[in-house]
Amino acid sequence: MINIGICDDEASMRKALRTPLELKLQLLGADYQIYEYDSGEALTTRPEAESLDILFLDIEMKKLSGMDTARSLRKRDARTLLIFVTAYPDYVFQGYEVHAFHYILKPYDEHKIQNVLEQALKELGKSQEQFFTLEQKSGIFKISMKKILAFSSDRRKIILSLKDGKQTDFYGKLDVVERDLPDYFIRCHNRHLVNLNYVTALEKNHCICGPLQFPVSRAFRQPLEIAFARLLLQ
Repeated sequence: MINIGICDDEASMRKALRTPLELKLQLLGADYQIYEYDSGEALTTRPEAESLDILFLDIEMKKLSGMDTARSLRKRDARTLLIFVTAYPDYVFQGYEVHAFHYILKPYDEHKIQNVLEQALKELGKSQEQFFTLEQKSGIFKISMKKILAFSSDRRKIILSLKDGKQTDFYGKLDVVERDLPDYFIRCHNRHLVNLNYVTALEKNHCICGPLQFPVSRAFRQPLEIAFARLLLQ
């Protein structure tokens, strides 16, 4: 369930945001709940406010401004992705103080709203636990991505290596598996996809991923080096 808040003291503006958001969420098949607030005071006194995943927050509101509302949420350690909405671009730069994720300018552009929502959902996905679903003769299983070191192809089968040293396999193609994986899984070889979070060293012809060693081919070496360097800089 994705919990989304819209806080704006104008009902017409809340509707102008809600309509394209719902259209996009329905197209994505997302399970969602949208809460509306007509003031910063209403937002900060509601029990679900601290557990909102995404909040579209108007900066210019009567009494408690959007910035003051955001400060109140951050003081309560709310991890909500804040997306400011405003008619004045100059206000956008104030968002750094409260770690705003994005902003949308009024009057609204539906495509902009939906694009920002997509970015927020992707960011949200990075912080939520993700699972890989595999089908075997004995049944269908979900495995946390955090537990997976690598995927390796062996003819018609894929071997899945886990960080606890165990392995399992299933029928499939590595190209198909790769499409649905988070971006921290990257090719080091035509037959191997490794989890960058567990790569500790890149050597001349191989990489170390947890307790395992995988070959690195010339075709994939440069993209792997770049991705590994970016991870180290985070």
